[in-house]
This record gives sequence, C-alpha cells and structure tokens, in this order.
Amino acid sequence: MIEETDDAAGPPSPPSTAIPPPPPPPSAKVRLLSAAAAANIHGSKSLFIFLLPLILFCLIFSLTSSATFAPLSSYFLNLSSSGDRGVRHPPPPHRARIAVCLVGGARRFELTGPSIVKNVLLRYPNADLFLHSPLDENAYKFSLLKSAPRIAAVSIFKPSYIPETKLHHRVLTGAASPNGIQGLLQYFNLVEGCLKIITDYQTRDNFTYDWIVRTRVDSFWSSPLPPSSFLPNSRYLVPQGSSYGGNNDRLGIGDLNSSTTALSRLSLLPLLSDHKYTKLNSESAFRAQLDVHHVHYEAHRLPFCIMSDRKFWFPPDGPGGVPVAALGSPGPLSGAYCRPCEAACEGECLEEWMPTLNRRWSWTEWRNGSLKLCDAQGEWEKGWEQLFDDVVGREGAEERVRVGGLSGKECVEDFMTMMRKTTIWMSPPVDEICRLGNCIV
Repeated sequence: MIEETDDAAGPPSPPSTAIPPPPPPPSAKVRLLSAAAAANIHGSKSLFIFLLPLILFCLIFSLTSSATFAPLSSYFLNLSSSGDRGVRHPPPPHRARIAVCLVGGARRFELTGPSIVKNVLLRYPNADLFLHSPLDENAYKFSLLKSAPRIAAVSIFKPSYIPETKLHHRVLTGAASPNGIQGLLQYFNLVEGCLKIITDYQTRDNFTYDWIVRTRVDSFWSSPLPPSSFLPNSRYLVPQGSSYGGNNDRLGIGDLNSSTTALSRLSLLPLLSDHKYTKLNSESAFRAQLDVHHVHYEAHRLPFCIMSDRKFWFPPDGPGGVPVAALGSPGPLSGAYCRPCEAACEGECLEEWMPTLNRRWSWTEWRNGSLKLCDAQGEWEKGWEQLFDDVVGREGAEERVRVGGLSGKECVEDFMTMMRKTTIWMSPPVDEICRLGNCIV
C-alpha cells in the first residue's frame, strides 16, 4: 500500500541517534477536557453501533413493504440521481403504481371495452382500474370488465342536475357542447369524481400512485399505449390534434401532481374566473387550468380514436370541419372521431380537403396514408358490424356478439365475477343494471 505523505513539509530529515526530550505534561484543565472528549466519542460510537442494525432493518423493511410503508418506500426509490430531495420522480411505468381512470357512458362499450382491456389494462397489468360512469341503459356492458387484471373501484351512479351559476355562464360556453353548459358541468364532475375516488383509495391504503392515466369509455385503442407516454419532470401528456382552441382533453397521462391539476375540472372554475377567463369550451378550459398552475404539457400522437354516433357534414371542408376517421385507418388517430365505415375519402381526396382544416380545431394528422375518412352525415352504414369485425379480428368480434346478446343470468354472473375482484364497489343492484339494459333476469 502506498501511504500518503505531506509533500509540503519538504524532504525527510536524516535519522538522528539523539533521544528527543519528552513533551511537557498537560495542565489539569487540559487533561479533564481530553478525558471528557474521549468519553463522548466512545459513547457516540457505542450508541451508533447499537442503533445501526435497527436503522438498517427499518430502511430495508420500508423499501420492501407495499402497503404500510409505501410512502417511505416511494420516497427512497424515487430520489433523483442529482440528489435533490424535494422532487418526487416516479419510476418508469413497468415498475410503477398506476391508476387508470375510465370515465363516460357505455354507449358502444361492447366495441371499445375489449380494446381498452387489451391495449391499456393488460399492457400494464400492475395498473389499478377506477371506473366512474353514469347509470343508463348501456351500463350492463361494463360487465365485460370482468377480464381486467386489477380493479380498485367501480362507481356506477345515478346522475343528478348540477345547478348552473353566474360563474359557470361567465367562464364557460355551451356553444359546441351537445348538452350545453349542463353537459360540460356533468363531464367535468365525472372526471373530477374519478380523481376523488382515487384520492380516497390512496388515503385508505396509505400510499400514493406514481401515475394516473385518464381515458374515456368510448375510446377505441388500435394498439398498446406506449411507455413513452409517461413523461418525466411532471410534464403532462395530451393527444395531438382535435384541440378545439385548447388542449385535446380526450386522454391525459401524468404523475400524481400534474394529474391532480388536470382532473380538477369542476373545482378549478372559480380560479379561472379569478384569472379573467371567459367563454371557454371543454378543451380551452382544460388548457387554461394547466396554464394557471404552470403544468407543462406535451402533445403526442397516440393510437386511439373516439367512437361516436355524432353526425358531421361531409366533406369536412373549411376551418370548422370535423373529420371522422374510418376505424381501419392506419393512424395513430390521436383521439379523432371514428366509426366503422367504408372509406369515402382517401388519397387525393384527403390532399384536397384536409389542408383546409383549422389545425387549432378538429385537425388530425392525415399524411403518409395514416387517415381514411367516413361520410358521417347519417347513421352508421348498413353492414358496419362486418367492417368492425374485419378490423378487430376474431376475439373482438366474438366479444361484440357475446355482450350484445347477454341474457339476464349471464349479465348478473359477469358482474358478480367482476365484483369479486373489485376492492370498492358502488352501484345500484346489478340485477337492476341488467334489467335496465333489457337483459331479462
């Protein structure tokens, strides 16, 4: 071993045969202080040695516990590499705790539900599902979620009227909403209600989620949700396109802090009023609440579309046009409206009409053969079932037929299977849900 030397002291002196005189004895005061210092040092070392096993045990146990010490575990596991202790950095999605917030009415859930299970829930089997949906004649279709790997909470509720205040009418506009301002308030309450269920669940089990994925019941996923959708540094992910003057609000992914801001749709309206925002639609209100809270966001292209029965003029020319994608479009469609149809516009037709659309309205990427358009002026075309089955394949087609033809007994049995794997269940009796869907019990 090479010992360190004090080079500043110069070369060593030659050895001497003379014995140096002993140093003078210390005074009594110095001897007393030295003894006290030695005793303190000895005591500190003994205490540290005694406590070291206990400290190590607590640290190891906190890192391995998944329930009682989850917050402490998350803190240690998520410290940044730069060493800053004030910012929580969620782990990547494959080893993170994820809440999937699924909201909306079950209109076409027999078509969209299997794609959500396959491409979101099974893609991230460590994710907990939170369903928050109004009770209607289609709610029985949620029974197909019995195949979801993990279900934390199910809330199927009877909606009630939300009083419209002067503040609501000042901040919001119902001009582009099918049900006016009341429709916006119901939607905002639906989204924020899911956040409340997630928050209550965390409090109950004493942990926090690393990520929250908020998606809609009527979203059809053509391929898996990519891991690149989970953005670091508290950035929030929104889909590209269909922004309607704000941010596309048909999907959102972020850590707990950014998601709390993004999902607080109803309670943040007074704050938007304080900042002098007026006449906002859903998308512009969404962008405003992110801006007010300084939440940074990014728009990515994502492999899903919103399956809709809404009708729009065709071709979608001009700045107010709304394109409706054929379900079989290569995509990714990033939340554009879609339906199963024979393509009515592609190739040169798209090159004529798509450049006329307003990119800040209902625009979606169409180049490189990624888009085919439906003529959505009327109802879904005759034979749409076969067109749908051709896109989803045998398993999706079988599930469509099975859910569409559920008997009352099968409906109740499927819900009971689903209930057994769900931690928190809030709904009317399942036989009532099945009867409302014309399933004879």
